[in-house]
Amino acid sequence: MATATAKTDIAVERLAVSAYTIPTDAPESDGTLEWDSTTIVVVEAEGGGERGLGYTYGDVAVATLIRSRLAPVVEGVDPLAPPAAWGSMQAALRNAGQPGVGSMAVSAVDIALWELKSRLLGVCLADALPRFHVKTPIYGSGGFTSYSDERLAEQLAAWADRGIPRVKMKVGRDPDRDPERLAAARAAIGPDVELMVDANGAYDRAQAARWAERFAEWDVTYLEEPVSSDDLEGLRLVRDRAPAGIAIAAGEYGWNVPYFQRMLAAGAVDILQADVTRCGGITGLLRIDALCTAHHVPFSAHCAPAVSAHACAAMETLQHLEYFHDHVRIERLLFDGTLDPEGGFLEPDRSRPGLGLELRRSDAAEFEVR
Repeated sequence: MATATAKTDIAVERLAVSAYTIPTDAPESDGTLEWDSTTIVVVEAEGGGERGLGYTYGDVAVATLIRSRLAPVVEGVDPLAPPAAWGSMQAALRNAGQPGVGSMAVSAVDIALWELKSRLLGVCLADALPRFHVKTPIYGSGGFTSYSDERLAEQLAAWADRGIPRVKMKVGRDPDRDPERLAAARAAIGPDVELMVDANGAYDRAQAARWAERFAEWDVTYLEEPVSSDDLEGLRLVRDRAPAGIAIAAGEYGWNVPYFQRMLAAGAVDILQADVTRCGGITGLLRIDALCTAHHVPFSAHCAPAVSAHACAAMETLQHLEYFHDHVRIERLLFDGTLDPEGGFLEPDRSRPGLGLELRRSDAAEFEVR
């Protein structure tokens, strides 16, 4: 007996790419890096009278790679089958380099294809996925080491006042100053808001182990990248020696599934991180959720909140996602339809198809990199 097969004559007709460099609102730094601008690479996939939007945060070279290597592969594919296009893009980058810039390029296009699919279906992106959550818990993130104590306290307190029950600050650039900064942070948010810290790999193993103990003085519950994410033995050492109540997290620089498998197999983290704009997009993120499920490890999303709010609604293991100051600001500058936190959550708008975002081209033009 013959079975009916769903067919479509819709194809991705065009892949448009643009890049925008946006200055920060003040000089910023963490434990290992300083910056004064951020570049976002935006992809628009057109087909069937709709346009799907995706993006990544990376060098303008990502845009060049998308145009030269990925657009020829994606144009003409079925927009209702993003994972198939994802596989073709990975194959196209075999000799050009899949990790790093290659993975960011695939991520931006993959997000755009998923968004196009959801627009063609007439549903919000979260509903086009195997959705687990109606809304996603967040934490406020910023607290740069370049901030004065007053600016640090003001930023963290503002998130707490908005009902966000957890906040994160940067540490490790000047360890001698960190006790004063941590005290200012705790005083600003009060005793009931969770305080999280991110060292961005600034410590060596011995320093990290000592600070893991010291952070208990300020009731810190989450220590991100105490040592380099590449030092799996070091992460495991810090995790084994950390006092009860503080979780070790890492993974934001992961490019592919084998990276996350190695981190989990090493027992390196209590909480695994990944960035949907780096790890292979939504298709990659769903595979990481399966790894976390298999290893019984919760997941925390890194940055890009306008995308992560939808993508992470499909993650069974989600603990929270990062409501990052820089990306919140950039997304509001460039897009209409961004989400506002309510009670410590982001909830995708089910009345708007896709991500619910629209690029404000006239506003974006000021920052465009050609």
